[in-house]
Amino acid sequence: MVGMGVAWDANRPVPWQRLVREWLLYVGIMAVLFVLFFRDGGLVGIIGGLLASGPLYLAFGYVLAKLGYQRKSLKELRAEPRPPRRDRNDADAAGSTAPVARARPAPTKRTGGGGSGRPGGGGRKRR
Repeated sequence: MVGMGVAWDANRPVPWQRLVREWLLYVGIMAVLFVLFFRDGGLVGIIGGLLASGPLYLAFGYVLAKLGYQRKSLKELRAEPRPPRRDRNDADAAGSTAPVARARPAPTKRTGGGGSGRPGGGGRKRR
């Protein structure tokens, strides 16, 4: 698979602590929500499903890490400089032209500029 851009690299590190921490946070939040909203139902299956999601989440995280995917943390996202926002006032002050009004479309039958569409007639008959 030469030239595909993304390749498996066994030397890439896997952030196990981060993956486990994220999964535990997910399980904690979902367990509380399930207990609050599904008290009368069987919680055994729901809790079992949550516990079964752990190995799946870790396996997907492992594969993505080996393929080179690295999601940025919130701290890293906050540290990045944001591009400046441009308002309409800023754009006008910068010398850009104001939006030009569109030209009116050609008149049609529906807008009153065309013929009546009736054969042999020159429009509506008035009484």
